Amino acid sequence: MSVSQKEVKKSVENSYGNDIFNKLTKFSLLVVSVFVLGVYVGREVKPAENLDITSPLFNKSKPIDHQLYWKVWQTMESEYVDPDKVSQQDMLYGAIKGMVASYDDHATYFLTPTETEEYAKRNAGSYFSGIGAELGYNEDGQIRIVTPLKGSPAEKAGVKPGDVIVAVDDEPVTPTETVYHVVYRIRGESGTDVKLTLLAKDSTQTRDVVVTRGPITISSIEDVRYEEVNGKRIAVLTVSRFTEDSYKTWQDKWDVAIDEIAQANVDGMVLDLRGNPGGFLNAAIYAGEDFLPKNTVVMKQVDREGDEDVLKVSRDGRLPNIPLVVMVNEASASASEILSGALQQNKRATIVGTTTYGKGTAQDVLSFEDGSSLHITRFKWLLPDGTWINPDNPIVPDKIVDRTEEDFKQNKDPQMDTALGILTE
Repeated sequence: MSVSQKEVKKSVENSYGNDIFNKLTKFSLLVVSVFVLGVYVGREVKPAENLDITSPLFNKSKPIDHQLYWKVWQTMESEYVDPDKVSQQDMLYGAIKGMVASYDDHATYFLTPTETEEYAKRNAGSYFSGIGAELGYNEDGQIRIVTPLKGSPAEKAGVKPGDVIVAVDDEPVTPTETVYHVVYRIRGESGTDVKLTLLAKDSTQTRDVVVTRGPITISSIEDVRYEEVNGKRIAVLTVSRFTEDSYKTWQDKWDVAIDEIAQANVDGMVLDLRGNPGGFLNAAIYAGEDFLPKNTVVMKQVDREGDEDVLKVSRDGRLPNIPLVVMVNEASASASEILSGALQQNKRATIVGTTTYGKGTAQDVLSFEDGSSLHITRFKWLLPDGTWINPDNPIVPDKIVDRTEEDFKQNKDPQMDTALGILTE
């Protein structure tokens, strides 16, 4: 069934609310990346009882003999050496997890009632306890550190972007584990330690890093700062994510920053989206509207039937002509890719940094009566030219500039230097 742009916008507008598990129409988060003890995954929450499991889709369109499943179930129950190791309920959840995992989509997964409750708690606010690192997947499907948060316990302990997590507290990370499960293993109370065995990018030697968990406060939008370069004044705005406890909260923070820049008489602006894993789709669109003319295409949405809807700028922006550079890196994903891609393809900004993560899908959440939930990919998000953002087609900067580990150690930022140079030379 096609979803009209009006319906999409209405659904997006209705998402300004409380906890995602208290809304059945919430539709706007797009991110795959996961903060340790702070998870943001884009979904529309729906009651699973609305599904018609008697329809041909479930029992006729793809006929299969399910006897093998029950034979294995019965054999495990009657023959396994430790009969009390797993309950029937755990067997059921394990079977469902395996079925969902067979789709090989890291953004689609099943959570038990306990895991669902934990997920909801982690999305309730911007303060939590953990190591302060964002997790994702590399091109081989391994779980890696996308980026440690600035000033976080992870950063202080020496955790680096790109590090693959080989083990947690000496227990190996298995190929069947999702980011969510590794997050669950890493989390813990402030003041306690967790040992991570890490493999750096392009390295063959692992290293152990002990991180002391601590309180983490995430600010979605930092205060505007100003750089004076070559007699020009440049505004720098860092947006670490497109989420808050509600869309309205995020929008208010964005408005404060943009109103300040609009009144500051600056010669240019740097929008820093490095390490931004995404968030509310409507936040990315709202941000783009401050730079792009009315009726400009920001993005497109396509469903499983191939039906496409186009989202365009619907209001007058406050910074339509300001010279603009956007910074991205391999940890920039989802909504941040939508925004940077829209600005790049509409020739409104110069993109600086490294190739982005490559995530352009949106998920629904089906909530079941027992408290469990299914997170399932429902839509693909496309750039204005109709190309789908994915690991094989990420955002490629106009100016590719790396920031090496040595740069981090020496507190150098060649990406920022390049951005400022473009605006002031």
